[in-house]
Amino acid sequence: MDAKTRLIMATVMSSVMVFMVTLLVTYLNLGFRSDFLMQWAKAYAIAWPVAAATGFLVMPVARRATDGILRRIAAR
Repeated sequence: MDAKTRLIMATVMSSVMVFMVTLLVTYLNLGFRSDFLMQWAKAYAIAWPVAAATGFLVMPVARRATDGILRRIAAR
């Protein structure tokens, strides 16, 4: 997978995952209060760049690990 594809995939996947996780955790921690959307947006803005960068860097390792696991399963 080339770097451009990895970057787009990491961006899209991390955006969706961080959206859901920060929404849930913000709700669990604060409940629906008057500043819920502001607090959730703040959590999202902090977490998403971290998740996108991590996804971009970890994706090749995860791909190799997945390939190795699948080879071991197929060898059985």
